[in-house]
Amino acid sequence: MDIPVLDVTADESADLLRDPYPIFERRRRETGGVFRGSVMDWTKAADELRPDNLYAAVSFDAVNRVFRDSKVFNSQIYDTTIGLFMGPTILAMEGKKHWEHRNLVSAAFKSKSLLRWEPEIVRPVVNGLIDEFVGAGEADLVRDFTLEFPTRVISKLLGLPDEDLPWFRKRAVELISYHVKYKRAFEASAALKDYFLDQIEKRKSKPTEDVIGDLVAAEIDGEKLSDEAIYSFLRLLLPAGLETTYRSSGNLLFLLLTHPEQFRAVQADRELIAPAIEEGLRFETPLTTVQRYAAEETELEGVTVPQGAVIDVCIGSANRDEHRWERSEEFDIFRKRTPHISFAAGEHTCMGLHLARMETRVALECLLDRLSDIGLVTDDNPDIYGQPFRSPTAMPVTFAAAG
Repeated sequence: MDIPVLDVTADESADLLRDPYPIFERRRRETGGVFRGSVMDWTKAADELRPDNLYAAVSFDAVNRVFRDSKVFNSQIYDTTIGLFMGPTILAMEGKKHWEHRNLVSAAFKSKSLLRWEPEIVRPVVNGLIDEFVGAGEADLVRDFTLEFPTRVISKLLGLPDEDLPWFRKRAVELISYHVKYKRAFEASAALKDYFLDQIEKRKSKPTEDVIGDLVAAEIDGEKLSDEAIYSFLRLLLPAGLETTYRSSGNLLFLLLTHPEQFRAVQADRELIAPAIEEGLRFETPLTTVQRYAAEETELEGVTVPQGAVIDVCIGSANRDEHRWERSEEFDIFRKRTPHISFAAGEHTCMGLHLARMETRVALECLLDRLSDIGLVTDDNPDIYGQPFRSPTAMPVTFAAAG
């Protein structure tokens, strides 16, 4: 029996950018969680770019199953997408090879490093940024803050010279924008490879206490990371460490500012910052959809998914599943804590999740410490926008300097 294809229609494409969640809710209600079709907009893409067998997982249970069953649903699809620009990365590895690389790379993100990074790097970077606009009484928190602090943090963690930051930021943006200008992304990727190889060589002769130094020195059972594995991972850090953190922190600030009672509660009780971060990640995940490849035919939530199918794994829909959360379409930092799936699950769970949470917490703490009477300027109608990456395009605010 032929299953009808449910793709995003031309009428829905504009809504998908503004607010995809009503579309996600309809797909969950109409299909039960899995369907043949897509939650991405293919109306403007060439027909040959759309995979022949495309399915979508939109319920929490379906998304969770796809993430956790990496034998059936693998991530090798990234070799033919982002891997073209990044080279071979842990993102597309599976099984033994994945765990070997993950164990080596995770040495650079050990918990004692996070404890040191917060006071030595993250907090000074965030406060330094606030120094640049605190006297003005107004700022665009996207342009002046959320877009900027993850770049400065990552460059410090990598141990890059301050004078290289403008060049590094420009290459990072070009690489992240591979879906818009792919030729420039290839050029940025090559430039970053050469740059990181030079940084690697310097650390081989003179070890350093930074992420690149840790990766060069990492060793498990006598095995070290190759230069290619190191610079490919470092390039992957740019979209993983910059794009998602700037968007998730921006989403949280926007949600709090547009829910003033909850914002006042966080101002009064800093213990609410942690649940606010989790609710922000659930309600407006920075990356709504990723993809997986079906390595064999299988059944997912009662739907037969053929071998070779590409699956849209819709995190944004899973995080609003009404069967898992009451009032799932409401932002509520006081709700009973039920884990979301914004950092994926299974063997490809985001390795930087603790760093991302720490950066967002420090950013919010410093803003609350140093600014008072923060108000969102709504004349320009700022809003959270985009698909699959979502965040505010602008966040103009007025404020007074605290104390």
